[in-house]
Order: sequence, then C-alpha cells, then structure tokens
Amino acid sequence: MMKSRGSGVVFEVILPVVVEHQWRQLVPVEQDDLDANLPSRARNIASTRNSKGAEHSHSISYLLLKAGGGQVSWQNDHNHQLNLRDSTDNFGAAVLAIHSGNSWCTSHPLWFVENQTLFDRLDWLPSNDPCSVAYYSGQLPNSVIDWLSECQRAPEIWFFPDYDGVGLLNYARIRARLGSAVHMWLMPNWQNLLSEFGCELLWQDTQREFKIMQGHASFGDFEMPVKQLIQFMQRKGKALEQESVWLL
Repeated sequence: MMKSRGSGVVFEVILPVVVEHQWRQLVPVEQDDLDANLPSRARNIASTRNSKGAEHSHSISYLLLKAGGGQVSWQNDHNHQLNLRDSTDNFGAAVLAIHSGNSWCTSHPLWFVENQTLFDRLDWLPSNDPCSVAYYSGQLPNSVIDWLSECQRAPEIWFFPDYDGVGLLNYARIRARLGSAVHMWLMPNWQNLLSEFGCELLWQDTQREFKIMQGHASFGDFEMPVKQLIQFMQRKGKALEQESVWLL
C-alpha cells in the first residue's frame, strides 16, 4: 500500500506472505545463506536461477600445449615440472591449468596459433628448435592474456593468427598487455600468398573487428611489418587464413 508522507510517499507491506513468495521466485536463496565455498556459478543459480546472473568468470583456465622441436619443459616455484616433450610424444598434447598468481614458465619460445590444423601438424614451424605451441581457437581468452602479463612466462612469445579482423584484433589485445614481449609472425612470402589465396568474403565478414583493431590503443605500437601487412590487406580487400602456410 502506498501512503503520502511529507513531500514523498512510503510503501507498506500488507501481505508479507505474498511478497515473500514473489521474492523467492526471483531469489530462491540469499547469498549470505549460501556456503562460501560453493563455485560462483552454483551460487548464482541458487540466488538468481541463472549461472551467469552475477560474477561468473572461472578462476582457472586451461592452456592446451604441444612441444615443437626437441626437449621442452615447464616449471613452477613448487619444483613441479611438466615435460611437454614426453607428454606430446606419449599423449599427443598436454594441458596446463593456469590462474592468477601461479608461476609456470618455460625457458623456450611459446607460440600461439588460432586454428587446430596448425596445432595438429607442427611442420610449418620456421625452425626445429625446441618450443611450446598453444592453441586458442578463434578468440584469445582474457584469462590467458592476464596470465601472460603477470610475469615472463617464456623468453619469446610468437603470435600467429589468421590475417583477418579477428586475428588482428586478438593481436592488438595481447600487444596492449605484453608490448614488445610478443611478436606477430608473418609467413614467408605472405604478399604472394595473400594475393593468390586471400579471401574477399573473409575480409568483409571481419570488418567490424578490423575497425575496432584500428582504433585500439596498441595499434600505433604495431611492428612495421605488421602495419605493412594491414596496408596490403586494405589495398587487396582480402584476408588470409593461416592454413595457407603450407602453400608456400
């Protein structure tokens, strides 16, 4: 019931049972009544009926890795070791659980590739030197960028995406956090590859991401060869998928 009071109004609950029933339809359980150790998404379901109804990011991410070249390993401050070469040879790949504050690192270069074919076959790598190759499938998670930016995870980080709006925007995002510690890899003879095998439809479909990339704060800090790639893509009106590396 609404009542006038001074220059405003106040509301009085005359049927608290009905209000409580309606409230419980929206909020089955109060957050303060839930076990603090419950996963955040379980707490969200209990309080909003939706796992994404409040903070729902995962505290742990998983980095899928393979070893290229010779012996490669990862270590942390607890004297734990991941022998990536053995895991790759015996199981095909390895998974590293990463989260804020952990100390996993390697003494060899780390590569990031966007498409699974380049993770399945590593014969495209420019050398047979030991390295780790990580697969991130389309959009590079913020959690991975956050983890990389906490400390030096590898002496070199190479980023090899599709040469399209999505790939370049991902590069702008990671470059903004890591600066010159990350480098974008350009395929040998990329000009001829883009001219011959570049796709106009892919260029058009990723224009939204391309324009966001151009306005990104890190765009001006791109290496000159990457800027030359971008200018060439604009002149040709084409984008290039990274599987073209085998067409050299």
